[in-house]
Amino acid sequence: MIAVLQRVSSARVDVDGQTVGAIGAGLLVLVCAEQGDTQVQGDKLLAKILKLRIFSDAQGKMNRSVQDLDGQGAQGGLLIVSQFTLAADVTGGNRPSFTAAAAPDEGRRLYETFVAEARRQHTVVQTGVFAASMQVSLVNDGPVTIPLRIVPMA
Repeated sequence: MIAVLQRVSSARVDVDGQTVGAIGAGLLVLVCAEQGDTQVQGDKLLAKILKLRIFSDAQGKMNRSVQDLDGQGAQGGLLIVSQFTLAADVTGGNRPSFTAAAAPDEGRRLYETFVAEARRQHTVVQTGVFAASMQVSLVNDGPVTIPLRIVPMA
């Protein structure tokens, strides 16, 4: 699975002019399931996201995770948005190929499983709408943007 994390002051997702998910400080998580991915990759990806220390402590060092945003146990938000275009392959020309992305039904299943597990482990989880045309607005804090990829074991 692939994810792009953006540390945000705020973020929201609109579909058809309506806000479907919004957070304050936390992480915007763009996520894509690839062919061959299973729940194992999703679980590993989520574990890394929740523990990744990319929020500043009192000394300004990246020492806090989204699970302890303020150093007192307050959790930041997760806004999880499906984005199959993360699997884009542009090596063959100028038009991206998305054949590495999981098939839509499998991608939806893995995304929904990922979101359900995130909600089980974290208190503030919002989402976009799978396969919808979404408008994502964010204030990138830092800016901090981190790509993550968890690949299936051979």
